[in-house]
Amino acid sequence: MGTIDLDAIALLGGAALLDYLIGDPWTWPHPVQAMGWVISVYSRGVLAWLKSPWALRLAGVGLTLWVILGSGAIAFGLVWLGDRLHPILGMIVAMILLASCLAGRSLRDAAFDVLTPLQQGDLEAARSRLGRYVGRDTDQLSEAEILRAVLETVTENAVDGVMAPLFYAILGALIHPMAAVALAMGYKAASTLDSMVGYRRAPYTDLGWCSARLEDILTWFPCRLTVLTLALWSRRPRQVLQVCRRDAIADPSPNSGWSECIYAAVLGVQVGGDNIYRGVVTSKPLLGDPVRPITPAVVRKAIALTRRCLFLWLGCGGLVLVLLR
Repeated sequence: MGTIDLDAIALLGGAALLDYLIGDPWTWPHPVQAMGWVISVYSRGVLAWLKSPWALRLAGVGLTLWVILGSGAIAFGLVWLGDRLHPILGMIVAMILLASCLAGRSLRDAAFDVLTPLQQGDLEAARSRLGRYVGRDTDQLSEAEILRAVLETVTENAVDGVMAPLFYAILGALIHPMAAVALAMGYKAASTLDSMVGYRRAPYTDLGWCSARLEDILTWFPCRLTVLTLALWSRRPRQVLQVCRRDAIADPSPNSGWSECIYAAVLGVQVGGDNIYRGVVTSKPLLGDPVRPITPAVVRKAIALTRRCLFLWLGCGGLVLVLLR
């Protein structure tokens, strides 16, 4: 096995370990903050100066390409510079940057941040903390609704926050360790764009169309691969996939419905239903069968499923690197 193979395997494993142990502390700088600043400044300027739909769509294409390619190029350059100074420094920089693309620890911490006061009987604190992580109104949520919101957040973000960045990191590692960081960072930029401007409602209808469409395309295959992985892990893949084919297609999103539904099917719970956003009730399709209620233990099992899926992909990715080289 060549040195590049060992470097790539060490990079993937080290980044996953860093994310598991440290995650993204609130007080530390994060690449997404820089991406968010660029997107915000660009969007405000464009929306102030351009009014016609075609001009905004063109500006949206420019924003998408600029942020994604720029993020990947900067990540590649930082790793390259570190490697020129010393190979160990280059590896450390690469691990830190790649770990920042994985949100496994962040999702776990967010879930536990809400579950802790909820299990202590402090419903108000649980509602308040949940409001940090979800867009829905949380002031009047019951305990069952809080648990559903936490589970939906954990499962919806499992793909675009953990598995898809890992997929592109593994894909890049087949080329070169530096490419692993660049591709993962590029995907993280696409995900950030989608979360900030990828809306159908004004004022982002035209500006964010390219970002939303590209993120859907980039996430499509990693999402289906996650669904297949978890279905096989459940040891009842036919039953689980039948539930997904029945329910996931009802969700308007081409990916988040599948992401939430596979967890619901494996865990034997049901998600979806009515949510309130700024006082307006929005109904989401029901996903899965309510075989059992959503409990804190179910949320922890969902987090564990993501972790097992990540470890399985890491093992398979390392094996592919060895076999192809």
